[in-house]
Amino acid sequence: MFKNKVIWITGGSSGIGEALAIQYAAAGAKLVLSARREAELNRVKGLCTGQGLSDEHVLVLPLDVTDHDSMPTALAQVKETFGQIDTLINNAGISQRSLCVDTDMAVYERIFAVDVLGQIALTKTVLPVMIEQRSGHIAVTSSVAGKIGVAQRTGYCAAKHAVMGFFDALRAEMARHGIQVTTITPGFINTNISLNALKGDGSEFGQVDTDIAGGMDVTRCAKVIMKGFSKGTPEIAVGEGLEMKALWLKRFFPGLVFRKVAQM
Repeated sequence: MFKNKVIWITGGSSGIGEALAIQYAAAGAKLVLSARREAELNRVKGLCTGQGLSDEHVLVLPLDVTDHDSMPTALAQVKETFGQIDTLINNAGISQRSLCVDTDMAVYERIFAVDVLGQIALTKTVLPVMIEQRSGHIAVTSSVAGKIGVAQRTGYCAAKHAVMGFFDALRAEMARHGIQVTTITPGFINTNISLNALKGDGSEFGQVDTDIAGGMDVTRCAKVIMKGFSKGTPEIAVGEGLEMKALWLKRFFPGLVFRKVAQM
């Protein structure tokens, strides 16, 4: 079902974005890979062509999602190359590892600029194309942190909660246009997300969390997400640790979850 579909992935240079790109390549999709690091995008492109995808079916398109003014030009390049956009996967993001009292406001602003406003801005840029097509799929990578607040993630949790709210509301708006909206809710996935997380002063955390290191394999994660896409699942929870059980517990026993999180 993904063959020859045009898939635009932000945060495509590593982690879940990279793993999804490889899965789509194996399915015969046409790919637009975006992130800030062009060299890493080219590396991922090589992995995708290694799946049998032809070179001309992978567009490397460097993009900083905080640079909203660059987005119309990026969109024009995608349309010129492939003529349409079937799926936009908003996967760019940055995390946090610091207590609220130790966190500069500039760090909160940076997290919201990347994790929330960047996703909204690119989605708004692409939506008119999909509305004109009367078809399309918008997805966003949120997090279990978009459902449950945990220590040292005040900014990240706030951003991911905002993402869930925005895209849930967008789903309601886009239904009449035939456009699908999917929120992806990963738990602990074995990626470099904690390495690049921001400390309170804005510097990189530079360490791999134990929970992240022991998290779900990123390729398995991508396969679960792809299965959810193929089934039209509106919210895809993906992970295999205790954090996934917390998603369900919070619905019925929120006080229990609050107490357990405070003890972590």
